[in-house]
This record gives sequence, C-alpha cells and structure tokens, in this order.
Amino acid sequence: MSKNIRIIFGSSTGNTERAAGRIAGELGGNAVNVAQAGADDFNADLLILGTSTWGCGELQDDWINGLPLLENADLKGKKVAFFGLGDSSGFGDTFLNAMGELHEKAVRRGAEVVGKWSAEGYSHVMSAAQEGDSFVGLALDDDNEPELTPDRIDRWCDQLKKEAGL
Repeated sequence: MSKNIRIIFGSSTGNTERAAGRIAGELGGNAVNVAQAGADDFNADLLILGTSTWGCGELQDDWINGLPLLENADLKGKKVAFFGLGDSSGFGDTFLNAMGELHEKAVRRGAEVVGKWSAEGYSHVMSAAQEGDSFVGLALDDDNEPELTPDRIDRWCDQLKKEAGL
C-alpha cells in the first residue's frame, strides 16, 4: 500500500522550500507551501512540517496564517516529523525555536513524533526544538553549513523510512 506523505512548509528566502522539495523527492511525497495549504493537506499517513526561524525565535511568516489549520487538525495517532532551518551561530540562543513551536502544537493535537535528530555537532547555545541530546526534527543551518544540508536530508529521510514504515 502506498503511503500518503505530505510536506507542509513556510519559506521566505527559498531555503526551506528547497529542503521541502528534496525531502519530497526522497520520500515520494507532495510539498505544499503552508500559504496555499488547506485542512485536507494536514491529513496524511506521514505529515512533515517545516519552517525557518526568524528574529528572536519567531515562526516564518506564512505559518502565522497556517497555524489555525495545524491547531484544528486531528493528528491523533498520526506520524508527524519536523524540519527546521536557522542560524546556529548568529542566533544560537533561539536556534530552531519555530520548529519547537510547531512540534508543541502538533503534540497537543495527538501527533506521534518520528524523525528526532541528534544535536551533536551544532554550535547553538539553546533551542526550544531540543529535548535532551536531540532536536525534535531535522536541524538545518544553511547560513553557516549549507554544504551539510544535502547529506543531512538524505540521512534523515532514510531514518524516516524506517521509523514511519515507508
């Protein structure tokens, strides 16, 4: 049986959109900008939510209007993964906080989180997206480590295939 995989993202500079496209290509899913998303887009066998973090830890702008869709989604028992982009050096005290916010809202809706990612090797100070030694999802830093992004995405997608039974 083929799995319905949906990647919903918000992107201001194109980095998050490129990551979402690569993830969709690796997993055979559909990437949808949250600015064009509807309630049905949050109904998937594997839902992947992506955002960049702006300012002092804020969500990417398109998510402001998309949050009600997430907050009203029935995610009980659904597998949900997260990816985030941020600047671990310049904003090391709020690195990926927006991903942490999406995670918190999805968990409140009953999501079964998959795809946690090791925090080892990142230069941040703290993050609302970190639990213990792991981020709640894939951590990408295209500001300081763009050369690591393709490999990180590939390894994370392999991890998701196992964890989500794809």
